[in-house]
Amino acid sequence: MKKILTPLLLLFTICVFSQTEKYPVYIGCENVDNDSLKVCFKSNVTSAIIDEIKIPKVLEEDNYTGTANVVFYVTKEGNFKSLYVNTPYKELEAEFERVFEELPQITPAKFNNHNVEMQFVLPIKFPLSDNNQQEPLVEERLINTYYAKDKDEDLGLIKPDSLELLEHHSELNIPYTHQQYAALDYYYNRAGNSHTAVKPYVYSEVIEYVDLDAQKASLMKNKSGWWGRKLWNEHMVQIQGKGFWFTIDPIVDLQIGKDNSDLDYTYNNTRGIQIQGAIGKKLSFYTSFFESQGRFAEYVNQYAESMAPAGGNPAIIPGRGIAKEFGDGAYDYPVAEAYLSYSPNKTFNFQFGHGKNFIGDGYRSMFMSDAASPYPYFKINTTFWKIKYTNTWLWLRDVRPEVTNDGVFRTKYMATHYLSWNVTKKLNIGLFESVIWEDSNDRGFDINYLNPIIFYRAIEFSTGSRGGNAIIGLSGKYKFSDRFSMYTQLMIDEFSTGEIFSGDGYWGNKNGFQIGAKYHHAFGVDNLHLQAEFNAVRPYTYSHNEIILNYGHNNQSMAHLWESNFREFILIGHYTKDRWYANAKMVLGKKGFDIAGDPASYGGDIYRDYTDRPSDYGNEIGQGNTTNIFVGDLQVGYVVNPAVNLKLFGGFTYRNFNPENPTPTFDKTNTTWVNIGLRTDVFDWKFDF
Repeated sequence: MKKILTPLLLLFTICVFSQTEKYPVYIGCENVDNDSLKVCFKSNVTSAIIDEIKIPKVLEEDNYTGTANVVFYVTKEGNFKSLYVNTPYKELEAEFERVFEELPQITPAKFNNHNVEMQFVLPIKFPLSDNNQQEPLVEERLINTYYAKDKDEDLGLIKPDSLELLEHHSELNIPYTHQQYAALDYYYNRAGNSHTAVKPYVYSEVIEYVDLDAQKASLMKNKSGWWGRKLWNEHMVQIQGKGFWFTIDPIVDLQIGKDNSDLDYTYNNTRGIQIQGAIGKKLSFYTSFFESQGRFAEYVNQYAESMAPAGGNPAIIPGRGIAKEFGDGAYDYPVAEAYLSYSPNKTFNFQFGHGKNFIGDGYRSMFMSDAASPYPYFKINTTFWKIKYTNTWLWLRDVRPEVTNDGVFRTKYMATHYLSWNVTKKLNIGLFESVIWEDSNDRGFDINYLNPIIFYRAIEFSTGSRGGNAIIGLSGKYKFSDRFSMYTQLMIDEFSTGEIFSGDGYWGNKNGFQIGAKYHHAFGVDNLHLQAEFNAVRPYTYSHNEIILNYGHNNQSMAHLWESNFREFILIGHYTKDRWYANAKMVLGKKGFDIAGDPASYGGDIYRDYTDRPSDYGNEIGQGNTTNIFVGDLQVGYVVNPAVNLKLFGGFTYRNFNPENPTPTFDKTNTTWVNIGLRTDVFDWKFDF
C-alpha cells in the first residue's frame, strides 16, 4: 500500500502546485499582499542589481549592447546564489556573482508552509538604461518542493525532469550534433582545455567546464500541468530509485518537403524510442531504435542508390544504414544504436556500443568522421596530466556484391589510437594512427592490435604487405583567445620520401590536409558561432590494392564524406536566442570522379583498386571527370523541448553539381529543396555532397 500511496502523493502535490506556493519576500515587500508579492519581488530585485552592478571595462571598450540572462535562486535560508550567466564575458559573469553575494538575506519562498528554494531567470539589458525596472521579465520555478505531510523532510521521490536532468551528471555521451558542440567548444577554450577532438563528449567531463543544468534551466517554461511540462520541459518518463535511474522518450523525425525534381514531395517519417539511465554512479547505458521511411531530394536518392549493397536492397541511406523498398520510390531503413559507458575513476572511461565516433576539431575529419553508418566499437578514454589518450576498436563491413560470400557481408576490423597533448593552455597537439585488416588466413581479430600503446604501422609491416592498411596523422589547435582558435589536421596514407617534394604528382603521395578557424560569440554577438574550413585530399588516398582494405564501412567513407581527390571550402554559422536558432552553411568544392566508359580509376572512389590508375605521375586533385560542387543550406527553428532536443524547423537547400563531362546518369543538376519538420535532434544529416 505504501508503494501505491507514494506516487499518488507525488501526483497530488503536483496538481496543487500553483495553489500552495508563496514568493520570496524582498526588503520593502513585507506589507504587500500575496497577489502583489510577485511584482514587488521582481521589481525590487531588478532595481537592486542594476543599482549595484559595475560595468566591466571590457564591455565599455567593446561598446557592448545585448542581453545577459542571469540564472539565480533564493535558498531555503533566504540567500541569493548566482548559477549561470549567459554571456561571452567572464568579467561580467564574475561581476554578477559578486552582486548576488552582496544582496541581503530575505524571507525565502514557501510551499505548503515549508521553506523551499526558488529559481529565476532574469534578463539584464546593456546599456542598463534600457531596462524597464517596473516590469522586469523573470521566470521562476520551485526546487525540492515535494515533502511528506507534517514532516520537514524530502520523500526521496524523483523530482520533475525540468528541475533535474540526471543525464548531466552521468557517464552518458552528449549526442553529437555540430550546432551543440560548436557552443561547447567555447567553454573548453575558456577553461584552458583543448582536448576537444574526440567526440562525442561524456557529460561528466563537460560539467567541469559548463553548467549544463543552468543552461537548460534558463530555457524552461513555467508549466505546472503534466502535459505542459512533458511537452516543453521534461523527459516523457523518468524513474529514479536507490542506486539507479532511467528515462524513456519517444524519438521523432517527421519531415515534409519539395525539391525541383519530378518527385511529388519529399518526406521522412521516423518513430522511435530512446532509453538512457545509470546503475550506480559509474555505469551508464543508452539504447535507441529508429523505424523510418523516407524519400529525399532526388540527388540524395541517387547517391543512396549508388551505394546499394549486395542482396537486392536498393540503397544505403547516407549515415544511417541499409534500406529496403517502400512505397513509390521511397525507402524503409531501421537503425539501432546502444552503448554501455563505465568510468571507474576520473582517469578511465570504457565504452562498448554500436554507434559512431568522431576525431577532429573541424566540421569534417581526415581521421574518423560521422559520415558512415553506425558500427560496433569498443573505446577506452584515458585522461591524466595534460594528456588524453583514446583507443578505439571497430568492427566494419564491406557490403559490395564483389566481396559478398554466400550472401554474407565481408567483415573487416579497424583499430585507432589518438594522443591529445595540451602543450600549453593555448596549444594542443594530437597524434593519430589507425589500421584496417580483414579475416585473412582465419586471423580474425588480430591480437597484435589489441595492444593499446603499440605502433600499428610496424605491426602492419610485420604481418605482410597485404596484412592491413595503416594511416598516420598529426593534428594541432591553437587558441588565440577564448573566442578565437585555429585547428589543423595532416593525414598520411602513403608517401615516398624521394617523390614527396618533386612536384611530379606521384600517385603514392596519398595524404589529406585540413585547416580551419572558429570564432565564438562573433563580433560581440552572444551565441553567434562562426567557422571556416578548408579540406583537401589527394587522389587514391584511403584506397588499397586489396579489395576490402579501403577506409570505408557499408559503402561509405570512415573519414571525409567526399572520400578523396577533392578540395573544398566551408563556411558555417550557428546562432541561438533563447529557444530560437538559425544554422547556415556553404560548401564550395571541386572533386574528380571516374570517367564513364573509361576503366581507369582516377582516385576519387576509395573502393576502387588504386592499381587501376592510368599513370604513376601527373596525378593532381580534381583529375578525371572534374566536377564543381556548391551546396548552400539554411535552417531556422525553435527548440520545443530542451530536455530531449526536440525541434520544430524549416530548411532550404540549394545544390549546384556541375561535371565537365556530363552523361545521362551523371548530369549537371541544380537542386532547390525546401522542407519543414519536427525532429529529436540527436545526430546530423549530412547531405552536403
